[in-house]
Amino acid sequence: MESAEQIAADLVDLLHQGALADEFGARLLAAEALPGSNSKTALIERVRMAMAVRNRLELLQQREQGLLAIVESAQDLSSRLDLDELLRTIVRRARALLGGDMAWLSILDGAQGVFRVVVAEGSLAPGTAAMVVGRERGVVSVVMSTRQAFTTPDYLHDRRFTHDVGLDSVFRDEGIVALAGVPLIWADEVIGLLFVADRYPRVHTAHNLAILSTLATHAAVALKNARDFGRVQAALCQADAARAALEQHARDVQAAADAHEEMTSLLARGASLATLCQSVAQRLGGSVLVLDEAAQVLSRGTAEGYGGSGAARYAPHDQRSAAMAEALRQARRIGRSVPAYQDDGEHCRVMPVIGGDGMLGALALFHAGALSELAVRTLERSSSVVGIVLLSQERREAAQSRDTAALLRALLSPRQDDLAAMADRAAHLGLDLGQPLSLLLLELDAPGSAYAARRLRPMGALERCLVEDIDGLLVVLCGAPRADGVRQAVAGWARREAGAGHRGVFSRPMSNPAALPGVFATLRRSLGVLQRLGVQGQVVGQNELALYSTLFETQDPSSLDQFLHATIGPLLEHDRKRRSGLADTLLCYFDCNQNAKTTAQRLNIHANTVRQRLATVEDLLGHWGQAMRALEIHIALRLWSLRTEPVAPGHTGHTSPV
Repeated sequence: MESAEQIAADLVDLLHQGALADEFGARLLAAEALPGSNSKTALIERVRMAMAVRNRLELLQQREQGLLAIVESAQDLSSRLDLDELLRTIVRRARALLGGDMAWLSILDGAQGVFRVVVAEGSLAPGTAAMVVGRERGVVSVVMSTRQAFTTPDYLHDRRFTHDVGLDSVFRDEGIVALAGVPLIWADEVIGLLFVADRYPRVHTAHNLAILSTLATHAAVALKNARDFGRVQAALCQADAARAALEQHARDVQAAADAHEEMTSLLARGASLATLCQSVAQRLGGSVLVLDEAAQVLSRGTAEGYGGSGAARYAPHDQRSAAMAEALRQARRIGRSVPAYQDDGEHCRVMPVIGGDGMLGALALFHAGALSELAVRTLERSSSVVGIVLLSQERREAAQSRDTAALLRALLSPRQDDLAAMADRAAHLGLDLGQPLSLLLLELDAPGSAYAARRLRPMGALERCLVEDIDGLLVVLCGAPRADGVRQAVAGWARREAGAGHRGVFSRPMSNPAALPGVFATLRRSLGVLQRLGVQGQVVGQNELALYSTLFETQDPSSLDQFLHATIGPLLEHDRKRRSGLADTLLCYFDCNQNAKTTAQRLNIHANTVRQRLATVEDLLGHWGQAMRALEIHIALRLWSLRTEPVAPGHTGHTSPV
């Protein structure tokens, strides 16, 4: 057993060593076990005083540690300007300072008037991080009304505030029992709430709440600084963006000025259309096509290194022509270029080329990726320059063709000028009026005859010919020896450009140019006959049409249909159903002077087959041995042959023979 003197001496050592409370308790028990005396009572009192001093020292030490933690937290928070990182740091510090199971931070949503959890640490239930609480519910209502820290050892059974059913459900899922909360206040406004929770009953001391409140004060300042810093950064970014946009605008203005200067310089030097196309394509980094009013390519250019193939694959009447036509209509309506279509990552943008009151054509740009506004404007300005060039070319062509047009009109006029003078003028244009002549007239639904004249004049097959648009018709005057070549060239071009929407007629050779006015009038009437007959997509000889011009010049299409039906209707219906080729056989029979053997040779079939077919024809049409009946049937067959699509080379008839 220790003596009273030894116990008294140990108290100072224990205080100096910072001994645990259990060691002081052991000294108190030892003092109480001493024999009774006045010194025992004094010793017990001295031990208790030492224990009180020890408790005060421990409390001071805790407070010192708390203050140090607050100072460290303040330094840590003040050094963080990233808002998300700052919020996580606040929650982490609060949980560490109070030794809680979990902690979270709610920020006030001013628009909705609620507090939303933005950061949570230590949570287990998924709904904790998504908690939303109104001002008048839960601990929030108490903290908002008092603006002081609040703690409860048993949240779910605390009746000092109005409970929120949803929040209580989250707390049950999370297992929360004790809760402490403090407000984040800035400029006398609560901007957030900081909570620390435990999953067991716990009473927080005033010291703990003071530490949490101090942390909340530092957190409010740091949060405000981070937000201000974020706004400053956003303002700086906006300023940088504005400066960059201004610099880009300045570069765009300079680039636009350079492009305008380049276009103007090329135009002033009389650069060709191909040079202009190449310049525009190089500046825009793509491929450029200049199209005429019929969507035919007039010129093209491609930037160096551009790999797109849209311009090379362009065809006037392919599957994309409808999209391009619609885009051009829209572009002309709004006066700006319009995207036409996209194909395999390559874009096509079109801009009409306007000259005067009409559209001269279009500018098509094929490019990859998006176009800047500068590039779009450059394309649109380029269309004006291209329009000037096209107008200039059109004027030059008009000047060159003015003499041709005047001479051709004079030759076709019923009041011809002096033929000798006109022969001299024609000789200067490469046409010898002393040779036999042929005249060709072509009528087109679309494109117009003026366009056809412009496109046909440069063709080699029409050299030393007079080609002009006269009263909506394409008129070609050439030497008779060249008539077949001219006819084939004109017919081929018309099929490519106008499809079936054309019809034409060419004259017999004329030895005297004085006959031109009469032949011209006859051919014009013949075009009307072709239209009444329903002939499309053909250029017919005058000899072939002469009989029909005489017979059907005043007839309308319905009357002609009635004539065909009444004359050879059963024969055509039989061919349509059975593809027997009887009409072809009968027409060939008439053309061979009704000789069955010659007909068989021409059709490459046996003569007996011809006789069998003729017998079938007689069964269908009745006896046609009389001359008038045979002539009527022959004329009907010729009319039917004219109205049928042209026969391909090498084909023996309009339908397949049996």
